[in-house]
Amino acid sequence: MSGAARWLEPAADTAARRNVWLACLIALTALLVLGNLANDARLDVKYGWDVRVNCAAVDAHADGLDPYFVKNLKGTKLSYPYLPVTLDVFRPLCAGGFLVDHYRSIFLVLAVICGLLLPGLGRTGMSARDAALKVLCALGAFVGFEWVQASGNFAILSGLLTAIALSLLLRPLPSGENTSFPLRLAGAALLGLVTSFKLVFCPVLAALYFLPLPRSRKLALIAMAAFGFALPVLMSRLLYPDLFASWLLAIAGQIPNQHAVDLVEINPSLLLLARDLMDHAGLGDSRLAMFATYALAALALVLVPFALSVLRVAASQPVREGGSLLTRLDRWLMDQPRTAMRVTVLAMFALYLSSPRLKEYASFELALYAAILIVDLPAMALAGCLSVGLLIPALISLLGAAFEGSFILLTVALMCFWILLLDFRAEPKRLEARIVESR
Repeated sequence: MSGAARWLEPAADTAARRNVWLACLIALTALLVLGNLANDARLDVKYGWDVRVNCAAVDAHADGLDPYFVKNLKGTKLSYPYLPVTLDVFRPLCAGGFLVDHYRSIFLVLAVICGLLLPGLGRTGMSARDAALKVLCALGAFVGFEWVQASGNFAILSGLLTAIALSLLLRPLPSGENTSFPLRLAGAALLGLVTSFKLVFCPVLAALYFLPLPRSRKLALIAMAAFGFALPVLMSRLLYPDLFASWLLAIAGQIPNQHAVDLVEINPSLLLLARDLMDHAGLGDSRLAMFATYALAALALVLVPFALSVLRVAASQPVREGGSLLTRLDRWLMDQPRTAMRVTVLAMFALYLSSPRLKEYASFELALYAAILIVDLPAMALAGCLSVGLLIPALISLLGAAFEGSFILLTVALMCFWILLLDFRAEPKRLEARIVESR
């Protein structure tokens, strides 16, 4: 028997050695992740610029000033990027200066809570092993939390809301679905609300179509998510007309002599990679060429492989004949509910990864999608994701290498996506079998 076959069907002693080896890898990864966070905490650097900006904007608004003009913000040269309605939502958080003074410990607690709130794929319970892996992934994957904690970015809040939304959307399917559908509607609305914080991530909502539900209910969830996305924008437009106009000017970069949020400012995204490639090709001034290259890269590296993999796996499974391709896909998703939930989260991961503005701190939310998926991986795939997505970035950060201005995080995220995708293509029935065995 070959070595590969022995790995796929190990004897008891081989399985035991593999479990010890994997446990050692997880322990090493955890030490590096926690060591990296501890190393950041002891550095004599003034962190938390984003939380100071956000709370300065809240204070300016409370004083009757326009917070979208940086001159009205105390102690910062950065601009406030969120919708006007968030100024009143964030006011209790910033009251008394407690968050600004203690945000590092608060954010750490919230990140752990995010990991614990993340659901399993259709399971009612969560083992200690799964919970530990999810928390580890939330704290260390793609060093996203490191950037959130260093900057004090409110991505920690969107991550918390995302975890709650996913726990509502990825609920186990009971015999009476009517009892849980209102909770799924609430989860969809909350996920839409989260994407309104950072508008470029709204395509993630389309992933709800892969849930194992009748098409009418999936479309209802997407409509509810779209409503959740639009509601803060409409409230800002109707309740804060003057501030909404200032917000539009600020995000469009039309307020002179101040920082503007630019779609192609330094961030490890496929769009910035496309811009750099166009610069090297001498086409840096052509935005059409840049966006075409970006679209091609997103399709070739992420979206098309994902779509082909789903169709390939669906075609390999028995399904009732008749109807269009979309109808057969709907039937397959409903016949394989836990696999469908895995596809849903994988689609969210793919769409988020393809975003044109994937800042370093945004990797925290990407890590939450990854955390749901990795707990169900077999040993080799799990070891690959841990090594590429957590261990290597933490080691690079500890050595002092700069992530900003490079595509290291984009590279490791793409590698993790392909590990997850290849495992999905190789073993589409493993998740269903694991759930049955755990009953």
